Amino acid sequence: MTNDEVSAVARTLGHIGSAFYFRPETVATAKAKGLDGYRFYFLGRGGVLGDVESDVVQSAFGYFEPGLLAKMWNSAKQVMPPRDAARSFIGCAHELGRSQLNSVDGLDAYCAAATQVNDAIDPTGLTLYAGTAAEPPPADLPALAMHLSMLLREARGSIHLLAIVASGLTSRMAHQIRRPDDIGLFGWSDHLEVTDDDRARWDAAEALTERLLAPSFDVLDDEAQRSLVGGAQAIHEALGS
Repeated sequence: MTNDEVSAVARTLGHIGSAFYFRPETVATAKAKGLDGYRFYFLGRGGVLGDVESDVVQSAFGYFEPGLLAKMWNSAKQVMPPRDAARSFIGCAHELGRSQLNSVDGLDAYCAAATQVNDAIDPTGLTLYAGTAAEPPPADLPALAMHLSMLLREARGSIHLLAIVASGLTSRMAHQIRRPDDIGLFGWSDHLEVTDDDRARWDAAEALTERLLAPSFDVLDDEAQRSLVGGAQAIHEALGS
């Protein structure tokens, strides 16, 4: 696959892999456990790291204002152990697959291709991905399709953080460039001034991300590539994401 093709399918997988985060069913699960949806997101997504300090989660997440992340993480883990929250959160992804993907054709071929890519990823330095990948996959195809999409999303996200640092940007500046309208949602109160040099470094980080991702997708033959790309598009459409 070309880097552009990898970039395109990785972005589709990113939408799929995060589609369950704030669905009404996920928020309902959070409330049943004594958490709001936002705290469940932090504790559930970061809980694969274990009962760690918020700075550890910050290093794996990036982007968020540290005070906000610490508040969400520390208050949430008083309600529920992080690893338990992680398994419940990931379970919401599985349940979304079971409720929405049963009629999607080609899930077996999609899952086979996504598994090949996942198995080819070197987890070195990819902390959040490695923690998520350590959680057991479900056996049924609709849930497995969501699980693998979530893993590949976390892989791309973790690689992108490495690329941002390697390109000389802070994750806050990267967030300012990528999501200028969402800085408040991530806890920041003021905009950073973005220079031409910052944008050049952002472009370099994007290009490096795709170069680092490409070898894992290169394990696919032509048929498996078509299964991955076509399956991802079909899942994306089924989820309405």
